[in-house]
Amino acid sequence: MPHAITPALMFQGACSDALALYTRVFPDARVEGLQHAEDGTVRGATLHLTPVLSVRVSDSPPVHAFTFTPSTSLFVDCTDAAEFDALYAGLSDGGEILMPPDDYGFSPRFAWLNDRYGVSWQLNVPA
Repeated sequence: MPHAITPALMFQGACSDALALYTRVFPDARVEGLQHAEDGTVRGATLHLTPVLSVRVSDSPPVHAFTFTPSTSLFVDCTDAAEFDALYAGLSDGGEILMPPDDYGFSPRFAWLNDRYGVSWQLNVPA
């Protein structure tokens, strides 16, 4: 049995900027174990988005022909519309809207977006 399974996000030079965004829009977010490479990129860190969700983050030393895809996303159940609106405003700024905020039948308030770094987020206010 694995000791732990942790999502990992690999950026291509924008990890520090992404960490700044995530720790700004998620009030309880914090970064732990931040290590920089000689060129200033992030060698590795752990981003604690909530008390129960941690994500490993890094910049990739080699440039790849791939990046993030919306088929893998971070699904956020918000406590209320105010939290939803704040997260949507911060994460969508400079990003790409895949599904704008609306009532899609399965949720009274839902949105799907890629942030400016290409990470995909589904934001939801449960019924």
